[in-house]
Amino acid sequence: MESTRLDKINRLLQKELGEIIRVETAKTRGIIVSVSAVRTSPDLSVAKVFLSVFPSDKGIEIINNINRNVSGIRGALGSKVRYQLRVIPELRFEIDDSLDYLERIDQLLKK
Repeated sequence: MESTRLDKINRLLQKELGEIIRVETAKTRGIIVSVSAVRTSPDLSVAKVFLSVFPSDKGIEIINNINRNVSGIRGALGSKVRYQLRVIPELRFEIDDSLDYLERIDQLLKK
């Protein structure tokens, strides 16, 4: 069970990271990247950031590019939330494949 404070931190990180990643990926044409969820550890040391990528076949490439620039993203996040958070968590980016999973279930049900 997550606390209210942790929920607020997750929403804050999701909002700010969404804006940072939107600016970072604005140069890529035809690819949409959004932050679908953020799960922060109770001690606020690690934040798992789940990214939804459309089209999904570009997901691995986008995640690799973002992981190469994770220190720059963490620095930009730190400048945005410096008055709300004392310590900026380590960021770990993962692909949110829930839409692919739902599409697969839908295809199976149609058969």
